[in-house]
Amino acid sequence: MRKLKHFFRNPLIKGFLSALAIAVFGYILLILTFLFDALYQNTIRRIIGLFMPFNPDSQLFWLPPLLHISFLVIIMAISYFFFRLKLKDIYKSTFMTVPLMTLFITIGLFVYQTPWIAGIIITMLTLGIIYYLYNKKQSWLYYYTLALTCVLMLIIAIFQIEI
Repeated sequence: MRKLKHFFRNPLIKGFLSALAIAVFGYILLILTFLFDALYQNTIRRIIGLFMPFNPDSQLFWLPPLLHISFLVIIMAISYFFFRLKLKDIYKSTFMTVPLMTLFITIGLFVYQTPWIAGIIITMLTLGIIYYLYNKKQSWLYYYTLALTCVLMLIIAIFQIEI
């Protein structure tokens, strides 16, 4: 038992397990976030449907973008309060996947017809986040989360995965 405890105190093992935890639990958080998004959007659409017809031919062309933006605002508000909590970096960096992916995917949804513009915007945001993390002297876990999220977005873009 003592050897096992010493094994987990090794910085390389601890770093590897932290990176693995961020990837696994970040992915689970993303799935839960997009399930929450679907529930949020379907609920709002049903409520609006009680008062006016909502179908692909309706004049509510503004509703889908508004729903995406309002969901992004909700996620950013939750994130703002979450990051102000006194939690370990591993928890905050794992949660960081949620606002990053929500923001990046929302950008992709709005400029999907010109993916190079989405790439430029996401690249500029990523550089800004790196600058912020560097100035605040944040843990490597945040950089890892940002890199993991960017790689995932790149895979989504290259393989044109539908979300």
